[in-house]
Amino acid sequence: MELRYYGIPVSPGVAIGPALVIDTEGIRITHRTVIPEQVPQEIARLRQALDQAVADARDNRQRITALHGPALGNIFAAHESALADPAIRTQIEQLIREHNYSAEYAVSRLIRDYVKKLEDAAQRVPEHARAEVLRRAAEFIDLEKQVLVHLLGKDSEPLQELSEPVIVLATDLMPSDTADFTPRTVLAFATEKGGNTSHTAILAGALEIPAIVGIGKFLTQVSGGETVIVDGDQGVLIINPDESTLAYYEEKRAALLSRADRYLLLRDKPAVTLDGVPIRLLGNIELAHEAQHCLDRGAEGVGLYRTEFLYLNKTADPTEEEHYEAYRAVILTLGADKPVVIRTLDLGADKFSSLSSSVAEEKNPFLGLRSIRLCLQRLDLFKTQLRAILRAATLGDVRIMFPMISTVEELRQCRTLLNEVKEDLLEEQVPFKADLPIGTMIEVPSAAILADLLAREVHFFSIGTNDLVQYTLAADRNNQQVANLYNPADPAVLRLIRQVVEVGKRKEIEVNVCGEMSGEPLYVPLLVGLGLRQLSATPRKIPEIKRVIRQLRTDEAEQMAQVAMQLETARQINGYLREQLRRILPGEAE
Repeated sequence: MELRYYGIPVSPGVAIGPALVIDTEGIRITHRTVIPEQVPQEIARLRQALDQAVADARDNRQRITALHGPALGNIFAAHESALADPAIRTQIEQLIREHNYSAEYAVSRLIRDYVKKLEDAAQRVPEHARAEVLRRAAEFIDLEKQVLVHLLGKDSEPLQELSEPVIVLATDLMPSDTADFTPRTVLAFATEKGGNTSHTAILAGALEIPAIVGIGKFLTQVSGGETVIVDGDQGVLIINPDESTLAYYEEKRAALLSRADRYLLLRDKPAVTLDGVPIRLLGNIELAHEAQHCLDRGAEGVGLYRTEFLYLNKTADPTEEEHYEAYRAVILTLGADKPVVIRTLDLGADKFSSLSSSVAEEKNPFLGLRSIRLCLQRLDLFKTQLRAILRAATLGDVRIMFPMISTVEELRQCRTLLNEVKEDLLEEQVPFKADLPIGTMIEVPSAAILADLLAREVHFFSIGTNDLVQYTLAADRNNQQVANLYNPADPAVLRLIRQVVEVGKRKEIEVNVCGEMSGEPLYVPLLVGLGLRQLSATPRKIPEIKRVIRQLRTDEAEQMAQVAMQLETARQINGYLREQLRRILPGEAE
């Protein structure tokens, strides 16, 4: 019987294949205590297992770093550090000596105590910080699993030895579970737990395989080997599809592959309208190796390099050298002639080990200490990143962008700090680029309203439509109860975008759109019609956008924008844009 489940789509595409269920619920421990004479032997077994687990974590870190860059590799660096921590080892050995626990039980007892404390703490922190605390608890369970595998001599079947690629289904996926994932072995994955910011979601995007997380309970309905479908566009998992469903998705998958082949032919062609107006297309990236994805999709550079992942899955904040090496990798991949816009840190205080004590003070995280506000309070973090950006800028066309600017004073503070860092580097005789372009995100209404004043301070604007929609309409984009209000085509949002674009024209500074809106073909004619000549999107969206641009005339785009701006509701505007896209590209507006 066909079963359907719905979750959070975190990586698009359609995959059809056999299910492989990964058990992430732990390993059964067969005995709890040993006789006193066996205690030295248990400690020896413990030390050997910990050393083997450290070696595994080190190997995983090196392999993942080589494949996907240091950001994902840092997950296993944190594991390596925790497993080698003398304090943890001493506490486990103490349990064995004092209670005659077996090595397995002592490991499980200590780590489960840690997990219980974290889960209790999660109930006392604000909702926005809860996911991060629970993620840390899950990673401790992963550490337990890695050690027990060596103590009990049990391991799962290596993915490389499978006879055919699979679709992985799991309660959740730990870093150790995903270390061997490649597009050759894993077609897609779906999990009962997780969110769109989990490391598994980020890995899916890096591998470019379809993925769904946060589905809820479904593993009781699958044992492995069944045919399953993962629709990463709509967030649908289908177990045992019937013939008609299978035929539909086979056709959809074939259409997507055909479209991908068609888009590949556009890679080296310019993004120019039918009447000869060039539109610069740039990529949004989070991991260093995604710079290659930009080149593969025909992007002209990186319009948004998110740097937050450098801070996640780590026991300490990243060093200047870690920042520098990540930026250097992107610049060297793209070449010195392609722009790289590096956005400074855009996270809340709850993501920092050094700031954990301030988490409980946050009552409304979206209006609290996050992004540039955090950086202006934690100057050590901010200056470390600024130093690395200035140094890396000597290697290519690097530009710096400040997020969530809401006042002119904030922007001026950022510029002052940047100048201070330049003076420090000059005094230390460290090479850096002094004249790199400075930009600001326009993602809160106050910034859009003050665009004419902000334009005096910067060389370019980048409109972050995700937050701009959220703050303009007072609708949390992650809250399903107000999802109907969150719409980038709302007239209020469009008026703010138009105002910013008009300021850019008057002040002769570049204006880019780097939110999800710029990656949707539906909105491309509207944005071009409003006067945008630069768009930045996820690399895999670049070919779709380019196809729309190459079938569009700027005069008809301007006419579409004029009509859209006269409509009164987001529903009316979306309906009108769909009609127009069907005319421009038949079949592309569904």
